[in-house]
Amino acid sequence: MSGDHRETIADTAESWPVERSAERYRGAKSGMRTDWVRMPGADGPEVVQRDFLEHPGAVGTLALDNDGRVLLIRQYRHAVAHQLWELPAGVRDQDGEPPVRTAQRELLEEAGYRAERWHALADFFPSAGFSTERIQVFLARGLTEVPAAEVDFERVYEEADLPIEWLSLDDAAAAVLAGRLHNSVTVVGVLAAVHAAREGFDSLRLAE
Repeated sequence: MSGDHRETIADTAESWPVERSAERYRGAKSGMRTDWVRMPGADGPEVVQRDFLEHPGAVGTLALDNDGRVLLIRQYRHAVAHQLWELPAGVRDQDGEPPVRTAQRELLEEAGYRAERWHALADFFPSAGFSTERIQVFLARGLTEVPAAEVDFERVYEEADLPIEWLSLDDAAAAVLAGRLHNSVTVVGVLAAVHAAREGFDSLRLAE
């Protein structure tokens, strides 16, 4: 494919007709819904049942220090029964809050850092087959550690103890490729950052 053709490859928003819809479950941050969707069939259009998770979306932050090291936190994830090394991340659970502001808040609350410069790094649907969740990952640089006494956030439950480690970007990518890191935000964010670093991050858009 030529370079011009590559630039035309992009996802597009589209919604097929929904004949009816039913909410199956509603929790604090997500819910389950069934839609009956009109789709192409072998003998003409058919109405097909599709079950999916309704999710408000999430953000993640790849915080990179002046030595080119990535900040990782370790958090227990009950659904997969693992302690996972992850980028700081969080659900978009405050109405009207811009994604980058959520990322800034989560970086401060989970890791105790602020950053001067923010760029958009990756934007993806982690489970498009059965979830509306959209995750936006940001690159944060110009880091400043904030004393714990100045962080107005009480860490409880899974966030009660979040050990921090710093890995070089290359070592983080090696851990991803070796199958030692499994969190989707971390995998996507690290590999996107490796690619962006080849051009000194100049190709990245400022976070809006």
